Amino acid sequence: MNSQTNAEKNVLRLAIQKSGRLHDDSMKLLKECGIDISNGINKLKSEAANFPLELFFLRDDDIPQYVEDGVADIGFVGENVVYEKAKTVAIADKLGFGKCRL
Repeated sequence: MNSQTNAEKNVLRLAIQKSGRLHDDSMKLLKECGIDISNGINKLKSEAANFPLELFFLRDDDIPQYVEDGVADIGFVGENVVYEKAKTVAIADKLGFGKCRL
């Protein structure tokens, strides 16, 4: 039995939206980086074929909680969701997509 944790295997755990425009833009970004991942439709989790990456496909409202709880190392989600959920997570960088207007 393999009892190594993801950290011991050096696997990055990334949470993205399971559907919608932010999902599409996130998958496009990963593809542009050369990371090969199945689309994740009807899946909770997928792994990259050529990079140590596990990808979680979640509702956008759940992403900050997964990061805060340590289930995911990082997440791609709109800043509005982070602020609305009031989670203690850091915003590392802005990706330049998924903008909304009110």
